[in-house]
Amino acid sequence: MLRTIGRRLLLLVPTLIGLSVLLFFWVRALPGGPAVALLGERATPEAVARINELYGFNEPLFIQYFTWLGRLLSGDFGASIQTGRPVLEEFLRRFPATLELSIAALIVAVGIGIPLGYWAARKHGKAWDHIAVVLSLIGITVPVFFLAFIFKYVFAVQLGWLPSDGRQNPRIDATHYTNLYVLDGLITGEFDAAWDAVLHLILPALALGTIPLAIIVRITRASVLEVQNADYVRTGRAKGIAQNTLRNRFILRNAMLPVVTTVGLQAGLLISGAVLTETVFAFPGIGAFLASSIFARDFPVLQGFILFIAIAYALINLLVDVSYSFIDPRVRVQ
Repeated sequence: MLRTIGRRLLLLVPTLIGLSVLLFFWVRALPGGPAVALLGERATPEAVARINELYGFNEPLFIQYFTWLGRLLSGDFGASIQTGRPVLEEFLRRFPATLELSIAALIVAVGIGIPLGYWAARKHGKAWDHIAVVLSLIGITVPVFFLAFIFKYVFAVQLGWLPSDGRQNPRIDATHYTNLYVLDGLITGEFDAAWDAVLHLILPALALGTIPLAIIVRITRASVLEVQNADYVRTGRAKGIAQNTLRNRFILRNAMLPVVTTVGLQAGLLISGAVLTETVFAFPGIGAFLASSIFARDFPVLQGFILFIAIAYALINLLVDVSYSFIDPRVRVQ
């Protein structure tokens, strides 16, 4: 197992190198170029020429790439044009917010999606099955930003049950060690701060988790239907194996492989930045900052954040692959 994990981690190296090449040349192909982005409204031809000379933008592209790659390997990802702070610092400040929101959305999606999909498969062809299928179709087709606005208007503006934006009430003087506000509140014993952070997570997590929830429902339902009609399940029924044992050890466990794959892919997508959800709820994560960086042509942030996200996505896929051997002993990660 450790050898397999080591090989998969080594495979990340060429993947990240290829991604760095694509990122570098994509950013250089954007309108205006880095010099214009740095200068903004002061981008006169003379000023652009000085910036190109100062930062080496007039060098051949392959020389610029290896210079940039050397800085990356030394831990220098550049500084944000918008804030002036190092890109790594900006990522570390915002990633905990996106991670916390993604975990909350995944809890919603998995906690509701797997039981609902399993229940729909057990009631195949009946009213509950049709209701689950219709709800999953609605969840997939409704845009996230529309759902986010609906949730915000109904539950925050009209009813006033939940906060409408941010991560925590600014009047709460909370201590933050990890920048995961719920975890920090539990660690420090500031349970009011932890509860307030949970309240701020509910609406964006519900909006963000809707599409993954709908996908997980459909995958779980299809997988359970396939497994419960398999020969070994029918044989188990014929031999009189208890229904609970049959469901837990024969059906549900064998149906989990495609579900785990789907959950892993959805987790990677959530981690990659919930741009629309974070924007609607003014949630200070990497998605909202990436969106503003695109409009500001903040090239260092775009390059650095996408690389960090790619690493997180690859590690999640590795965890999914490793989990297969624990779910089904027949599967061995090769």
